[in-house]
Amino acid sequence: MTGGRMSSPNGQVASPLAVTASERRDPTRRLVLQAGVGALLLPRPAWADRATLERAVLAFTGGVTPEAGGLVIDIAPLIENGNAVPVTLSMAEPARVMALFNELNPQREVIQAEFGPRSGAARLATRIRLATSQQLVAVAQTADGRWRSQRVDVVVTLAACVEGG
Repeated sequence: MTGGRMSSPNGQVASPLAVTASERRDPTRRLVLQAGVGALLLPRPAWADRATLERAVLAFTGGVTPEAGGLVIDIAPLIENGNAVPVTLSMAEPARVMALFNELNPQREVIQAEFGPRSGAARLATRIRLATSQQLVAVAQTADGRWRSQRVDVVVTLAACVEGG
């Protein structure tokens, strides 16, 4: 091989990207590789992860479906690096407990905080790790016992906390 070109046994010059006769006759290996790469690119079934997320929220609330609204999730919609993502949960009214859940991380419940009667307006700020683009759900119980929730979709360009296989 000289200068990026290969010579065949009969003296013809071939490109290094050329397909050999044996590859044309037995495309099995190439098809298997293409199918494997294609399978990796297929999206995972979101409904399965969403169902797990909903079960985690209902377990936290004791089976009560929280009412949407009244709670604010402050997080960037586009996250460049999922390793340390700042997020703030807040409510204008006093809260007993607040929690943040995620859809696709290995553990659904990210953080839970309890507030005392003297806390006033509830606010929780932290940094979290996000495995990939997903939905976050904040849930809070107000001082009078009502459950509230807020959902937000975030896009993560560099994933964190991905479990190896």
